[in-house]
Amino acid sequence: MAFASDRSHAKFLWAGIAALLLLFSRPLFAVFRLAWSTDEYTHILLVLPVSLGLIYFESRGKSFVDKSNLVAGVPLALVAVGLSGLGFVFPASGLFLTILGFALLCLSLVLVVHGSARFLSLLFPLLFLLLLAPVPLPWLDRAIVFLQGASTEMTFLLFRAVGIPVFKNGFVLALPGLQIEVAKQCSGIRSSLMLLVTALILGHLFSRTLWGQLAFAAFVVPFAVAKNAVRIFTLSVLGMYVNRSFLEGHLHHDGGIVFFVVALGGLMLVLQGIRWLERRA
Repeated sequence: MAFASDRSHAKFLWAGIAALLLLFSRPLFAVFRLAWSTDEYTHILLVLPVSLGLIYFESRGKSFVDKSNLVAGVPLALVAVGLSGLGFVFPASGLFLTILGFALLCLSLVLVVHGSARFLSLLFPLLFLLLLAPVPLPWLDRAIVFLQGASTEMTFLLFRAVGIPVFKNGFVLALPGLQIEVAKQCSGIRSSLMLLVTALILGHLFSRTLWGQLAFAAFVVPFAVAKNAVRIFTLSVLGMYVNRSFLEGHLHHDGGIVFFVVALGGLMLVLQGIRWLERRA
């Protein structure tokens, strides 16, 4: 009987998800098209497969008594519907609010069908779905400006540290025989967001405590800035002392993955340190 009940609940859940996918098909298509065509939103392509994969693997071997939680599920559904409705009131943030509403409706559906116990056991992959919502451009621009400024400042300090004469004016660095500008395209926002998503997943998988996961995620910001600064510094030094082609060559346009891997390696060392502290605690 319990097995039949589980299958019945699963059918209700998948029927509800199918209905939501049909209802939100247009904004979902718009989100995936945006993620495919715009560098700043590439990380969205990872959200759905990662979330579904974690839900599958973390559900195996666990059994729960499914008990519908309408007290939490219905208010959450109402909030989700309200957010989706606000998307029509604020067109500039419309896609963000609509997809956020879709993700919250999925969460409320799990609460209503399966209850709190199963919901809490899958809390991270369910909340991870919220990353499907594309950050509004004004918010994204603020993050880009922050990365520009922080990266410029750290690159300036790197040049000073090695004794290379440098003068800073805003986002422009004047070097002997060379002037570089840390433009928006050089802010590293795409790789920084990918680094954040990767860190959230690694923290969930390997950190045992909430404080450890939050601390690990917080390290993403300084590592993202340092990654970008090292990239700008390396390309500038190679352009000044080796060959000017480095400033516009393959390492400039396609070498971001190299510095991303270096930053990820540094973050893994931080994660090992956090795991050591957790064991000590």
